[in-house]
Amino acid sequence: MIASQWKKAFVRTVQHHDNIHLLREAAMDEQLSDWTAYLTHAVVSSCESLGWQAAAIGHELDILPIPHSEYLKLDVMAFAPQSSAWRFPVAVFELENSPNEDRIAYSLWKVLCVMAEMRIVFCYRRLPEQGPALVRMLNREVIRALPIERRMNLLGETLVVVGSRNDSATFPFGFFKWWRLDKNTGTFNVI
Repeated sequence: MIASQWKKAFVRTVQHHDNIHLLREAAMDEQLSDWTAYLTHAVVSSCESLGWQAAAIGHELDILPIPHSEYLKLDVMAFAPQSSAWRFPVAVFELENSPNEDRIAYSLWKVLCVMAEMRIVFCYRRLPEQGPALVRMLNREVIRALPIERRMNLLGETLVVVGSRNDSATFPFGFFKWWRLDKNTGTFNVI
């Protein structure tokens, strides 16, 4: 599955990147603008390690006829190699640093509106035990709003990743909790 491949690439990137300690420190200090900036770099680097090209703030692409750093106002959009001028993304990412649940729900809604093989929303909660309640809210408010037939016909995989403050010795494993949408049940399950 594409999400499993990408998750491995992301963990590898986060573990071995020269400046990744900055991501850990930003999470520990709750400097969420910095957290988003370092996370953006890690997401783009992870995409590139899979041979994809990624557009994001500070990472403009010119592979489409219209060069941009953010397509469709999505934080990161990744493209697999193709010869088509108007290729479609292989993956889209929203990196939501707001604690506001509606902003996080909006990020999930936004990625669900896009055709891609993988959709991921990163968000932040101060404590790791706050993640499950957030994910239940996303199930209730966003996923259940999708008609069953549309949910069942979603292409690709949808993940929610909750970053938090946690024991720095376990970074990145204790910092990120991963949930995958089960299209059959309409719920996110821990992976």
